[in-house]
Amino acid sequence: MAMINRSCLAAGRVCGSHILLSPKGLERSHVHTSRLTTAPSTSATPQDRKKEIKEDGLDLQDFISGELSEKSKWEEYRGNLKRQKGERLRLPPWLKTEIPIGKNYNRLKNTLRDLNLHTVCEEARCPNIGECWGGGEYATATATIMLMGDTCTRGCRFCSVKTARKPPPLDPDEPYNTANAIAAWGLDYVVLTSVDRDDLADGGAEHFAKTVSNLKERNPTILVECLTPDFRGDLSAVEKIALSGLDVYAHNVETVRELQRYVRDPRANIDQSLSVLRHAKKVKPSVLTKTSIMLGLGETDAQVHSTMKELRDSGVDCLTLGQYMQPTKRHLKVEEYVTPEKFAYWEKMGQEMGFVYTASGPLVRSSYKAGEFFLKNLLKNRKTEETSE
Repeated sequence: MAMINRSCLAAGRVCGSHILLSPKGLERSHVHTSRLTTAPSTSATPQDRKKEIKEDGLDLQDFISGELSEKSKWEEYRGNLKRQKGERLRLPPWLKTEIPIGKNYNRLKNTLRDLNLHTVCEEARCPNIGECWGGGEYATATATIMLMGDTCTRGCRFCSVKTARKPPPLDPDEPYNTANAIAAWGLDYVVLTSVDRDDLADGGAEHFAKTVSNLKERNPTILVECLTPDFRGDLSAVEKIALSGLDVYAHNVETVRELQRYVRDPRANIDQSLSVLRHAKKVKPSVLTKTSIMLGLGETDAQVHSTMKELRDSGVDCLTLGQYMQPTKRHLKVEEYVTPEKFAYWEKMGQEMGFVYTASGPLVRSSYKAGEFFLKNLLKNRKTEETSE
């Protein structure tokens, strides 16, 4: 089965919002049903809400614009931004957002209904739903598909995806069915990602590659980004995907070098991740490589700068930086809410270091709408230049 994943409340490679595609129909055993709403519960007391947030994490109401959500009033915020021992930080105003609803949003929603698909984007009331589905200022219609099921063989401390040593077997029809569904949506840019599948000999690389080739057969003009696992450092698996016809090869290092063992599964590390990104560029020099870093986990400015330099020295083209959000009380606590000014600083630093594109902001995620808009135009311009030569 395949799932649509929209970057939402938890930062990281996979999180939040999914669409399940299955030849047997819609599978929704892990989905909580609720309607898209911005109204708070009238029956919940402040104490009840505090307990709910502590146990289940944040939902849409915590992100909806309030009095302090206007940029002009951000400086008035006097809440703590760095966590003290035993404290849980309050959400600052720059992480509150309005939900833009537009023509692209309605078109995608109607198409999903025609295909009998439902999203946790709606049911979990994700604050990014309008922009991600095309309701914002960017006209590029995008989606992120999660392949190979909803169960990961790893257990990173920032990610709420369920884990198991041996997840269910792959659906052999998934590459074909996924390509058909995407063709029906008429997307310009699609991101394919997946859980880690260490139980498979090739980590699922062949499955990934088949999905890309099926997509390109049905729509040669669609731009495809693959956000992949590290395949345990198996470079032949990386090569298989890099040569599958994709346009952007993405793999997330997630955090700075010094926090890798604290944040990621022990089987992952930054050197292994850098080797993945370097090899993708080596076997296909024209491919754009991309990665993402979460901030707010306790990293220092010097560590962020050093990690960015390592990425650039490894030939990484595109970088996104976003705020880490604790998905549940079982996951790592937010150590700091990074200010928009600091995110702007890192974006400027990325540009100065020579990244082709740097997206840096509190609600930026690895599959970031504005970034896909930029990459779409960059890739099309490159292809036009290659054709004219």
